[in-house]
Amino acid sequence: MTKEIQAGALLTDLSCSAFAKELAAKKSVPGGGGAAALAGALGIALCSMAGQFTVGKKAYADVEDDVLRMLDEAEDIRENLLELVEEDATSFAPLARAYKIPKDDPSRKDAIAEATRGACRVPFRIMEEAARAIRVLEEMERKGSAFMVSDVGCGASLCASALEAARLTVLVNTVELKGDPLADELDRKADRMLEDCLPRAQAIVRSVSDRLRGRE
Repeated sequence: MTKEIQAGALLTDLSCSAFAKELAAKKSVPGGGGAAALAGALGIALCSMAGQFTVGKKAYADVEDDVLRMLDEAEDIRENLLELVEEDATSFAPLARAYKIPKDDPSRKDAIAEATRGACRVPFRIMEEAARAIRVLEEMERKGSAFMVSDVGCGASLCASALEAARLTVLVNTVELKGDPLADELDRKADRMLEDCLPRAQAIVRSVSDRLRGRE
């Protein structure tokens, strides 16, 4: 990694250009999971922006308490996703160490399996937070300022991408654990989450598009 990161900076403390450079480099982290988490954080941040422009407006006084609640939840989701950018990177280290164990060492197989289980958990948590974000965006699209609806739609699109990308990052690890009960359970839950929340995010984008076209 760069000197900036070696000095103790978090990935999320980097500038946009520096993070993108790290992501583009020939190294294992940051990778798809971290990128997914960041995309989700940006998506829910747009939800917060829409809420901030709604609070205090007379036209939305009857939903202000709901918007304030959504803002609190959105802040929690954003913070969690930014933490998961870091956790996705650190979760790779045990897996890298396990693969360095000599192939004739009898502990190698179990070490790799245990490290792979750990690597599954972080992207699954990214999926959970992205799913939470989509549900909040659903409500914000209905109740937030009409002038901010395009930002809500953009947020939903980013969170949908985060959900799909994190699912792939779960899958790349679970396929290495065929027959493992934890991996099978995570796959089932991840598929259900995708089937439930991806269409909801897509519905937000369609609704926003229809609303914008209605202004013509």
